[in-house]
Order: sequence, then C-alpha cells, then structure tokens
Amino acid sequence: MSLVRVGLLGPGGIGARHVKALAQLPDKAKFVACCGRDADRTAAFASEHGGAVYTDFEAMLEREKLDLLIVALPPFAHTGQVEAAAAKGVHLLVEKPIALDMERANAMVAAADEAGIVAACGFMYRFGEAVERWDAADVGRPGMFTGFYHTNSLHSPWWRERALSGGQTVEQLIHIVDLARHTLGMPRTVYAKAANLFHRNVERYDTEDVSAMILGYEDGRIGLVNASNAAAPGKSEKGWKIIAERATGSFSDFNTGQVVTTAGEVKSETVRSDKDVFVAQLGDVIGAITDGRRPKVPLSDGADSLRIVLAARQSAEEGREVSL
Repeated sequence: MSLVRVGLLGPGGIGARHVKALAQLPDKAKFVACCGRDADRTAAFASEHGGAVYTDFEAMLEREKLDLLIVALPPFAHTGQVEAAAAKGVHLLVEKPIALDMERANAMVAAADEAGIVAACGFMYRFGEAVERWDAADVGRPGMFTGFYHTNSLHSPWWRERALSGGQTVEQLIHIVDLARHTLGMPRTVYAKAANLFHRNVERYDTEDVSAMILGYEDGRIGLVNASNAAAPGKSEKGWKIIAERATGSFSDFNTGQVVTTAGEVKSETVRSDKDVFVAQLGDVIGAITDGRRPKVPLSDGADSLRIVLAARQSAEEGREVSL
C-alpha cells in the first residue's frame, strides 16, 4: 500500500504533537493538509509543519483524498466533522474528549461503524511502556484502581469555561478515568464531589478545580480518582495504582512504573522508558488501516469513558450516586 495520506483538523498544540509524531513514520504516512478556522494561524502551522492550508473543512475532504483524518479540535468545536469524514470513507483518530454530550459521541461512533472505517480515540496513555507491561503481565483479576491528575494552570480561555471544555473532569481527568475503565471495565455506579475553591475570582473560570469520584461495581471492585487545578504550578502530575489478585502496579506516568508480584514468590520489576506514545498510537492506527483490523483504542472507548466522566459531573451537581 502507498503512503497513508493524513490530514489534520485543528492546528493547535495537540495537532502539532501529532504531526511531529507522523514525521517519525516517513515510510508509512504523509502529512498532506491542515484545516483551521483562523487562516493566519493555519498558514503559520503549515509553514512550520508542511501541508496544504484550508479553512473550509469540506473542501479539504473533497480535494485531498485523505486516508486518515486526525481530529484535534477542542471538545466544543465538534459539529459533525467526524460524521462527514466517516461518510466519505476517511479513517479517523479523534482526540479526547470526543464530545461534551453522549448524543454527539454516540453519533460519531455510529457513523464510523456504519462506514466500516478504522476509528480510534486519542487515549495515548494506553500505549505507554509501563501500561502495556501491566496489560501483558499475569496479574490476575484487578480489584482496585486509584489515580490522580494534579496541575495548576489557567490553560486556554476556552478551557476555563465548562460549556466549552466540559470542566477538568471531562477534559483532563478523563485520561485517568479511561485507564480505570480499561482496567476494571465499565462501572455500575459513579459518585462524585467537585468544587471551584481557588479560582472564583478568575474571569470566565466556572469549572471545578478540585474533584473526586468513586466508581462502583456490583462485585465489590472499586475505583477512586481525583483531580485538582490548584496544585504545583507548571506541572501536570499524575499517577495511579492497581491492586490485582496476583500483583500490584504503581505508576508515576504511562512509561514509568513498578509491578510487584504478590502471589507466590514476591518480586519486583521496574519499568522506565522514553517511548513516544504519540508515535506508537499513530503507528497502531496506520497499521489498523493497512491490515484491516480494529485499532487498539477504538472510538467507542472514547464514548465509554466520556459516559463515566459525564456521570461524575452529574453526580457532583445532584449530590447523589448515578447509575450507568
């Protein structure tokens, strides 16, 4: 097969990260075009990274004959572009969160399924060396997942507004929630608390800056996840721990962790890597396209993890446990 022709929708920071990863796969893919609403910004992006410039998404789809579209839009900006690309048979990698409501998310998944295309969600943590080592280990049945995401930043103006970003739980903590769901499966219930304690006087900041949730399962397994946007400035600290039947895993990021065997002879393995998870993610998506298989992280995973964080937001608002 010839090189996979790749287009980008959303020439921002995360879009640049994807395009840089594509450059590490020159024998598999070619970046051909980018599309953004701001003509000057999109032209500047193309000047640095290459590709044709578009401000009309339909025109890019029509003219460039893309094989793969990377959708790196803020969550509020999803207005049917994924469905339009799927209808034309273009394969997809959609950044998380894939939407701000389940109606939009389900429409994306349904469009991709109907078109029979490869459609992946951008949960790149799942490609980390430490995460994959745990997945491959003989750990037995997992029973508890605990995790956190702590930072301190005002981010882009749209990020501060819940109507545009969904809030920290939806836009950031979803990475850790996805790992919890990947480990334990879909929970039966979600109970959450959230508040804006430290940014009440910041203009247009109406999302939470502290939150916590409990994921409940019928058989007694449990997930505990929390987040803050009032921690150490200039850092994005995250970590998680998994307690399973035959092993315990402690992770400081997706490439770094320790797996301790707890059944039989107790032994410890440390995993450290500088693996580029964006390159690994794109390699998997491109491989799925060329081999005719499902991607490692299908778009439906994006919908499932979104369902959990939206339930957590509902629980915090209503002060009750929410059933999924």
